[in-house]
Amino acid sequence: MFPAAILAASLVFTPADARLAHTTAGLIVANATPRDAGTRGAFSAANIILNAASAAGADTRIDTFSAPTPKGARYFTNVIAKFEKDPSRGWIVFVSHYDTKPGSGCPGANDGASTSGLLVAMCESLKRQEKILACNVMFIWTDGEECIERYSDVDGLWGARRAAQMLKDDRCDVKGVICLDMLGDRDLGVSIPRNTSSYLRKAALAVADATPLKGRVKTISEMIKDDHVPFAEAGFEAVTLIDFEYGSEKGLNDYWHTPEDTMDKISEKSLHEAGSLAMKFLDILPYVDKPSPKRKRKR
Repeated sequence: MFPAAILAASLVFTPADARLAHTTAGLIVANATPRDAGTRGAFSAANIILNAASAAGADTRIDTFSAPTPKGARYFTNVIAKFEKDPSRGWIVFVSHYDTKPGSGCPGANDGASTSGLLVAMCESLKRQEKILACNVMFIWTDGEECIERYSDVDGLWGARRAAQMLKDDRCDVKGVICLDMLGDRDLGVSIPRNTSSYLRKAALAVADATPLKGRVKTISEMIKDDHVPFAEAGFEAVTLIDFEYGSEKGLNDYWHTPEDTMDKISEKSLHEAGSLAMKFLDILPYVDKPSPKRKRKR
């Protein structure tokens, strides 16, 4: 399904790109903490991301919208960046949330800032290599991935639902949506939950073998509520790549949603590994056919 010749293709994510990812994450943490969904801190983070992605050469814009929450209506802000090679070609979409867990006092260095910085650095990398890019690429930084009380139609995943509906309304030909989350962890290992596209799970495992993360990307039986879910529900092939062992000991996740999620817990090395993995999707997905939509059986 994923030929070896394609896996050996050419887009590169460099240590300098990883440094930019780390620096951007640090700017978000230092200047926009807390940044709980729909708050002034979140809007500040959105502007940091917008400015950084624009400086990296992407075509960027802000999407501000209102949505109901358990605490009443709030305004949210997504940031969108595009590299459009050819209108006739399909899109590959990368997603990261940037908000923090409401009321937790969490700086969100890994959970939100790390992959938001990673997407900015990918913009920089693609601008430098735009001539050899084989598809259209969209980056979406979402506000409101974290829920206020518990996940429901009016709590959590606000930005992803908005973005998924936007892609559906625009009838975008999307070859895959790749959600990146918590991938700055110094002890990086990548998990792919069960409630993701089987096509993109296979792609992730295939591309991992051509990156420094070989042997450290695994599928898990758990289902995880993350920004990929609204895209899958809207009919898109979607996957989340997440490190869900983020803690003081192996197998624990005790830094997650706590004040311990700080910049000293993430590293440029892990961001380099995660960026290399993400970029490999751009080497293979333009050349393989996505699965045909499943037809509903008539009763």
